Amino acid sequence: MMQPNEEEVGEYIAEAGAKAWEVPGLPADTPRREIKTVGIIGAGTMGGGIAMNFATAGYPVTIVETTQEALDRGVGVVRGNYQRSADKGRFPQEEVEVRMGRFDGQLSIEALADCDLVIEAVFEDMELKRKIFTELDRVMKSGAILATNTSALNIDEIAAMTKRPKDVIGLHYFSPANVMKLLEIVRAKHTADDVVATCMDLARDINKVATLVGVCPGFVGNRILFARQKQANKLVYQGVMPWVVDAAFNAFGHKMGPFQMMDLAGLDIGWSKGAKTENPIRDALCELDRRGQKTQAGYYDYDENRKPIPSDVTVGIIKEITGAEPKTMSAEEIIEVCIYPMVNEGVKILEENKAQRPSDIDVVWLNGYGWPPDKGGPMFYGDMVGAQAVLDVMERLGAEDAEFTPAQTLRTLAAKGGKFTEIDKGGLKV
Repeated sequence: MMQPNEEEVGEYIAEAGAKAWEVPGLPADTPRREIKTVGIIGAGTMGGGIAMNFATAGYPVTIVETTQEALDRGVGVVRGNYQRSADKGRFPQEEVEVRMGRFDGQLSIEALADCDLVIEAVFEDMELKRKIFTELDRVMKSGAILATNTSALNIDEIAAMTKRPKDVIGLHYFSPANVMKLLEIVRAKHTADDVVATCMDLARDINKVATLVGVCPGFVGNRILFARQKQANKLVYQGVMPWVVDAAFNAFGHKMGPFQMMDLAGLDIGWSKGAKTENPIRDALCELDRRGQKTQAGYYDYDENRKPIPSDVTVGIIKEITGAEPKTMSAEEIIEVCIYPMVNEGVKILEENKAQRPSDIDVVWLNGYGWPPDKGGPMFYGDMVGAQAVLDVMERLGAEDAEFTPAQTLRTLAAKGGKFTEIDKGGLKV
């Protein structure tokens, strides 16, 4: 394995971050749309967090909910977040009221009519989003930018509900949106150049790290995450306990492994009582009201300090559903099985021109998913281990599951000794 020194990794990350702002094919003199007022649909965790970015940067924000109770709760959470920051000395106490004074809570989508930018931040339900964008098309003034915060759904399908698909774009924030630096700006099939340019500038204004990506399931970050999670789940079905998998990730440098992360996010995301999903272990845990840290039990048990403790209940559920006896696996093998598929998926994303460049994939993972900085990002790490090593593992995993078939470009890199960070497929088409 190639071991770059700290300075080399730091230089790569700095250069990658700078390049991410560059959009090939988008002229520097592309006109920008004026953004003076912002509307947010949904005052939940994501909507409130997104709204904070704009209020903090000085933008007036109209935030819309369906009930007064939900609106009051959401605005109350925002106030609490600002108050805690002031109490920690991050800004003067009087700044809390200044920022809250930029919020206008409303119960009708009509209240957004004069906003220059509106961001939909409701839960991941395509029919609901289609309905909202039909309404936005009716309500919003001409020239307004219509954005969705979807984390995985098809934005082309959402844009098709409007008569102005050129005005529609994806602005995928990461939770908590008022803290996480990454913003995936998702260019849909018909998104206009000036909308892309305006949103890239806006990302700087609200202190985000932006990458421009294309429409595909999960975009760049979550698409790669899905590949990792699927392999992690497969290990559990083979009898490797969740905490064994997580320990390998922790040793690799991730503060949270796949199952620690799921417990933090909540196991009931995308689940409802009685549901039978493609993850029966998760379903069984949720049915027992083990929904993660928020219920003090998920894959792990949690003490009063939220310390994760391996759970006998989880061991029993895994054994009952899989029939597998608990087994050990080396941290090295766990990393190969879970992280090499991330590299392979990154290559496929580049082959499909859904990312502009390999380093953009690394920027996404460094700023949105807690990738360990000393390993530079998935594509940089691929170069550390070498294309042949990645190919050898993917040949085996691909034989078991066609979804993990090695990318053709991976085979080429292995044959020619090429580098993942130097893949050039022409970039995301603009």
